[in-house]
Amino acid sequence: MNFEFSDKVKDLQRRLQVFLDEHIYPNEQRYRDEVEQKPWSPTRIIEELKPKARAAGLWNLFLPESEHGAGLTNLEYAPLCEMMGRSEMGPEVFNCSAPDTGNMEVLARYGTPEQKERWLKPLLAGEIRSCFAMTEPAVASSDATNIEARIARDGDHYVINGRKWWTSGAGDPRCKIAIFMGKTDPLAPPHKQQSMILVPIDAPGVKIERLLKVFGYDHAPHGHGEVTFENVRIPASNVLLGEGRGFEIAQGRLGPGRIHHCMRCIGVAERALETMCDRVQARVAFGKSLAEQGTIRTAIAESRMEIEQARLLTLKAAYMMDTVGNKGARAEIAMIKVVAPNVALQVLDRAIQTHGGAGVSQDTFLAAAWASVRTLRIADGPDEVHMESIAKWELAKGKKSTGAQASH
Repeated sequence: MNFEFSDKVKDLQRRLQVFLDEHIYPNEQRYRDEVEQKPWSPTRIIEELKPKARAAGLWNLFLPESEHGAGLTNLEYAPLCEMMGRSEMGPEVFNCSAPDTGNMEVLARYGTPEQKERWLKPLLAGEIRSCFAMTEPAVASSDATNIEARIARDGDHYVINGRKWWTSGAGDPRCKIAIFMGKTDPLAPPHKQQSMILVPIDAPGVKIERLLKVFGYDHAPHGHGEVTFENVRIPASNVLLGEGRGFEIAQGRLGPGRIHHCMRCIGVAERALETMCDRVQARVAFGKSLAEQGTIRTAIAESRMEIEQARLLTLKAAYMMDTVGNKGARAEIAMIKVVAPNVALQVLDRAIQTHGGAGVSQDTFLAAAWASVRTLRIADGPDEVHMESIAKWELAKGKKSTGAQASH
């Protein structure tokens, strides 16, 4: 594996760094102020910066080797996603924020020409936003075969019924379309029962019951909705790929989605470490700077080592996705999905500790970042599910090895 970045990626890194320094970091406080003043409205600063990002050629970088994006591989995108992830407002400015990235990939890969024209085109242009309705409050959705929502065929339409939650993005007034996962055939084999269908948010019978908070943060204007779908009639042409293909689509969607979260986690951890280093060199306690305290230096060293390990595993997973496909890279994707959020949380916790009271307040990005990253140990599959899979694959390797030895 050669992790030397191409000239194309290095150029994008330079341009992205300039944009972050000139437009993102100086406007973070303005962004927070605008959200506080009008929580459930699009912020002016984001809408002002999106055309600038597009003009700078820093737009839709996430779509791998696609006619719609920058033609980057997953490995090439990794360092850029890391940089964008350093700021809460960064990904949206570059049209690279979840869940839109995953939804755009689904539409680009599985959508019909009509679906692409109606939904993918405005998403790629940053004109609308989207959400993904899979998780349900009544069942353990980490096992997606538990999903109870129904998609029933009725002539040229499907009738949809179900209650979803953690439908991230549903609170944004720009959210116009949901990708909904439900059962079309409860009697089919377990992984053929589910389908995905495109549901306009303004369709009759769709109701946002409430917006959920994450450790007290409402994540406005994005929001995480609990949404009911009651006898929602949708044209049959809105189904994605065909009945019974929901799991197939989910696996195609979750691989990139999971690793993008990990890439952004590395960016958050990197910024937290920088913030910690600045803090401990500027503060004095008991007659010397915090940076001279042995425990602080240990925390810095541990953070650097952990970030480097997590970054290398992220890059390896991205490389594997590019060379052997998402299925071939499933172990690496599962491993990094566990490792990256946990590393970011550890580094954030140390940074919070060195900041004392400021670390848990709104005066730094650390507390809000910790709350967001903590959810990633649950989102897109909890740690326990990924570790179960990793152990299963490892044990299977051991059986093959034992069998080979026995044959000799």
